[in-house]
Amino acid sequence: MRTVVDTIIGEVFERCRGNRDGALADYIPELAQVSPDTFSLCVATADGHVYEVGPSDVEFTIQSISKPLTYGLALADRGPDFVATKVDVEPSGEPFNEISLDPVTERPRNPMINAGAITAASLIAGADPAERFERIRRCYSAYAGRELTVDEEVYASEARTGHRNRAIGHMLRSFGIITDDPEDAVDLYFRQCSVNVTSRDLALMAATLANNGTHPLTGECALAPEHVERVLSVMTSCGMYDAAGDWIARVGLPAKSGVGGGVLAVLPGQIGIAVHSPRLDAHGNSVRGVQACRELSKTLELHFLHVTRAARSAIRSSYTVTEAPSRQRRTDAERATLARLGDRARVYELHGDLLFAGAESAVRAIGERAAGLEAVVVDLRRVDEVGDVARRMFTEMREDLDGSGCPCAFVDPDGHLGNTASSIDPSGRGRVFVDLDSALEWAETVVLDRHCATGRIPASIELGDHPLLAHLTTDQFAQVAAQLDFREVPGGHTVVRRGEDAIGIALILSGRVSTTVTGPDGSIHRITTLAPGMTFGEMPTLIGGTFLGDIRADTPARFAILSPEHFATLTDAAPGVKVALLNRLLTSAYAQLDTAIRGFGVHGPAVPGLPSPVKVR
Repeated sequence: MRTVVDTIIGEVFERCRGNRDGALADYIPELAQVSPDTFSLCVATADGHVYEVGPSDVEFTIQSISKPLTYGLALADRGPDFVATKVDVEPSGEPFNEISLDPVTERPRNPMINAGAITAASLIAGADPAERFERIRRCYSAYAGRELTVDEEVYASEARTGHRNRAIGHMLRSFGIITDDPEDAVDLYFRQCSVNVTSRDLALMAATLANNGTHPLTGECALAPEHVERVLSVMTSCGMYDAAGDWIARVGLPAKSGVGGGVLAVLPGQIGIAVHSPRLDAHGNSVRGVQACRELSKTLELHFLHVTRAARSAIRSSYTVTEAPSRQRRTDAERATLARLGDRARVYELHGDLLFAGAESAVRAIGERAAGLEAVVVDLRRVDEVGDVARRMFTEMREDLDGSGCPCAFVDPDGHLGNTASSIDPSGRGRVFVDLDSALEWAETVVLDRHCATGRIPASIELGDHPLLAHLTTDQFAQVAAQLDFREVPGGHTVVRRGEDAIGIALILSGRVSTTVTGPDGSIHRITTLAPGMTFGEMPTLIGGTFLGDIRADTPARFAILSPEHFATLTDAAPGVKVALLNRLLTSAYAQLDTAIRGFGVHGPAVPGLPSPVKVR
């Protein structure tokens, strides 16, 4: 299923596609022969999902993107302290192939320029050059998650024309930075630059660095976390050569480019980015690659200084309405339908900050499980911050789900998605609820409207059809009806408040009412919702107590009330009627208790007298 992330990345790709600036790296003959307008863009998440646009399977040589990987292997082989005696970690402000050392330390300024990279290659452990290169190749393969090979023609071309790099090698030998044959170190560098990769490979390499050195799909550790930190630090300050300052300010991601047209960028803990486009700017960086990374950073809000806390899974929990039903009292037919088909409505509770990575993981997870669903609820009550890109992603996700026949609703009392009103109106910014239970009821109703044609809760009933009275004889019904008072209230009206005395047994004839309690923080919690054919007030009437919660009319409602005084007179005047009413009230009380228990998510055995077990979250 195509997601909003695919759409966003595709838009970035299209914005960059028309850029024909820059030129090929013609100082390496083989690189001058490649197609100049090849363009692909990949984004890999820290759990290994890859979004791809363009020919992401086209191979090209890794070139200088190899430098941080070899540097990491040198750190693992020799230790950071020893490596620091051979190569510094300071930005150079010079071209990548400058023949120079730091005038004070007499070392290469960092491992991202050629002098530092040749030094790092010389530090790789191995009995001979062949073994050292094989260790480098296996290292790169661990980052990519597949076996990588060398482009022998590019290697031969570099070896034939790489006189400047040989000069750098001999300079390093003369200053004692390299202690063995400099030709071996330079040749090793030529070979590592000639390893073939695809943009998909680079994205997963970046995701491996983002995932603290462990490949997100294979689980193989390519580099220990303590070395990943150092590698990413140097990539941040030095990876884009003498354009590093502008890169940090405008993109804000650790990155490395190569003259083969590749760019690799990392947002630690979240994603890896790879771009391939061979046209280069004056700094040796891919023109489209730089533009695409700028666009992605801005659009997806990826700048590493924008992220204020560590990424974590955005989905706190997920469950169906079978596992966690609403507190709406249901008929037997409705309950049976929901027991059978309630898994077609699913709730996702989110938490934390929803920036790109958190929103992406949530949108992808919801999309992957959308097949077979008929309603989705996304609960944002525990979300702290929502970025603009996340807001767009969830809005488009809802539109996609609606279009596929699976309506989506949000629980968003704080308006994180820009909602200014709560409503079940599907138009505009509708289907937004202030509490989860209302959204659960909506999701249940979606399923019931499709699969439960009969036995539904009616909009209104006649007095004689109310279940409390329906089994009475004609004479018994007349005795009770004569004692009833009728009352109509508008929607939003509080019928009775917590602590007030009994008003009698109220038989609901139309509309809906809810029992609610107010928490210490002033928040209102719905205990159960009642509809025509149901009752309230029976417990205070029977035990002579007060109401434990508020009774509020959710809609305009009409009900008949048998007052406590009239109910008491039935003991002497019509004991048979009273017994019949008590039996019906007992059955109703069990049903109401079952609804309340299921609504609070308590696992337990069946309530005695009810036909189905209590199954809840």
